[in-house]
Amino acid sequence: MKKGAMLVKLANPSTAVTKRKDRTYLIALILLLALSLLFSGCETTANSPRKTQSSFERLLDSVVRIDVRETSFRGGTTRIVAGVGSGVILSQDGIILTNAHVVSPRAVDIWVTLANLERVSARLLGWDHWTDLAAIQLDMEDVEKRGLRFSYASFGNSDDLVPGQTVFAVGTPHGLSRTVTKGIISNTNRYFSDQSGINGYETGYFNTWLQTDAAINPGNSGGPLVNGDGRVIGINTRTYLGAENLGFAIPSKTAEIVLRDLVESGEVERSYIGLVPGVLQDLESYYSLEVNQGLLVNSVDPGSPADQIGLRPSDIVLSINDEEIDGRFPEQIPPIKNFIAHAAIGSELQLEVRRNGSTLPLTVLTERLLSRVGEEWAFEKWGLSVREISRAYARENQLESDNGVVVIGTQSAFPADKAGLRRGDIISKVDNKELKGLDELKELYKGYEEEPTSILMETVRNRRVSFKILKP
Repeated sequence: MKKGAMLVKLANPSTAVTKRKDRTYLIALILLLALSLLFSGCETTANSPRKTQSSFERLLDSVVRIDVRETSFRGGTTRIVAGVGSGVILSQDGIILTNAHVVSPRAVDIWVTLANLERVSARLLGWDHWTDLAAIQLDMEDVEKRGLRFSYASFGNSDDLVPGQTVFAVGTPHGLSRTVTKGIISNTNRYFSDQSGINGYETGYFNTWLQTDAAINPGNSGGPLVNGDGRVIGINTRTYLGAENLGFAIPSKTAEIVLRDLVESGEVERSYIGLVPGVLQDLESYYSLEVNQGLLVNSVDPGSPADQIGLRPSDIVLSINDEEIDGRFPEQIPPIKNFIAHAAIGSELQLEVRRNGSTLPLTVLTERLLSRVGEEWAFEKWGLSVREISRAYARENQLESDNGVVVIGTQSAFPADKAGLRRGDIISKVDNKELKGLDELKELYKGYEEEPTSILMETVRNRRVSFKILKP
């Protein structure tokens, strides 16, 4: 027993030593682990620029140059004009987002220069002049046949941007491929009252713009505005003429939605009611309104759904479908227009309207939003360029109907010019027969080509009727 007890006594110091060794080993292991984590953290921090650079390099490889040849019908003749712009690949299927003023439905050739300088043809998927965005797609059969590779970018969230944040504009200014300029976000919610658009097409109605001082030049159009992670937070679109460091981009929040619709259906369908809004700033007391309440009806398009239900200029729209409306400042107008535009075509909108101190409910039926710019064509033997009159154009110009065509140009010394036709004239009748539209005039022109003869055209200019004779 004593011997056993001694063994126990001898065993205790050994166990204690072992435990101390184990504890020392454990402490050392914890220290090593802590140091490992510390150095690991330092390595991540040190390498983060390389990771950012890697993502930025992928972004650069997704930016392309776009060369376009398209048809122009101006000046009484048909011409092919060339242009260059930028774009960014946003899918493995070779789908590219660019500006509508870079690529339009009149394009006859679209060529894309990839980052590796290889050129690939592309086709137009969809076009939306309202936001100045267009989607094209690479000829993927050619890409696969030639074994070409490309990178594609991804969207960031433009809503997360703040003034002062560093951004980069990437594109092909003046045709100089893969050019990067650095700047900051100057404003995240810039509004433009000038919405003259692209060749007469309306644009900028449904979004505000990102303003940046990153240099944007001709050829940058359609290229991406990106953050430091190489994510697309805008599409570079325009600059302010006569000023420096004033560039503007379409926010990615808008671009992402439009791209989806263009890929799916080739267009963005929007609703229209004919309400032309104004701002309420400094007018609240006159209308006895609370601050930040209501939208001023500045005017109503003649014959529009809003006109048909009796909506009047100076009315105040308090709510739409029970959603309270705040149109105090100009920057708040595009989101309200967008809200109306995204209602289903042919659906009913319930308006709560303040008029002369009283509130009344009105129900308006939406219709499809159409551009004021119709199809254009040139009749070369006449030296005459015309545009079909759209319903929107007829309403805007208070025409009795949307029949006929409007003259957009003539060629010097040709029959149309000699007859005295001028830009803005509306051709309403040909040889005393009412002209319904462009297709009808094309048929008449075919007969003229087969057998040239004098043609009598009845025109309207400033509501005055006159007659012009086109002689062979």
